Amino acid sequence: MTRTLALITGASSGIGASFARLLADDHDLVLVARRADRLGALAEELRRSRGAAVEVLPADLMTRDGITAVTDRLSAGDVRLLVNNAGAGGYAPLVDVEPADIDRLFTLNAVAPVQLVRAALPAMLEAGEGAIINVASLLAFSAGLTDARAPRRTLYAAAKAATAAFTRTLTGELAGTPVRTQLLLPGVVATEWNQGAGHDVPWAMTPEDVASASLAGLHLGETVCTPGLEDQTAALDALLAAETSLVTGGNQPHLASRYADARA
Repeated sequence: MTRTLALITGASSGIGASFARLLADDHDLVLVARRADRLGALAEELRRSRGAAVEVLPADLMTRDGITAVTDRLSAGDVRLLVNNAGAGGYAPLVDVEPADIDRLFTLNAVAPVQLVRAALPAMLEAGEGAIINVASLLAFSAGLTDARAPRRTLYAAAKAATAAFTRTLTGELAGTPVRTQLLLPGVVATEWNQGAGHDVPWAMTPEDVASASLAGLHLGETVCTPGLEDQTAALDALLAAETSLVTGGNQPHLASRYADARA
């Protein structure tokens, strides 16, 4: 049996490691993360227990050099499933974020997924098969929420909103091609993320459930996967209706009456 090759970023723990374990039965893997020791241990586990061929590619996707290392690997043209999972919270009020960290966090959370998708797409399109999963967050849609339990997330929410818009727009761009896309929108997950804070949250989902929902959703043809949302179709229809109202309603040649009245 021919095994599909999947490349997973942020694969050393959490959701990324869960993707690797779920895929290893019928995929060979390229595992990407900063922690080479953790990657090596996971690779050995999957080779031994699942018979997968596993490459280890240590790379820091907060850096341009790290992104280049992964895009160079993707340019070989043999990857048919790309899982863009690597990310970091950087939760803090914006005024407390160091300027250098703004670039690093945006590079990891927003720029790296675009660059990796761009590197992987040509070969997928030429081969007539492929799939891309971009992991964002429900916090991408949290800009207007005032729930005190939510983290200080200005930078993170902006980056994940970029990933959400990128993936949804890309889905339309690739309509009619054999390349499938999915935007994965987990909520709180019980992982090492944010110093393991999710382990103390009663409604946190396991990383295994997040990854399994994503793969099941890909099989079902879902272009958006929100693992904990029961009536996802209705929510996405409402989102699209709101976006359409905003964009079409706002594209007018004259001022809205509240501005015209204020100017009079």
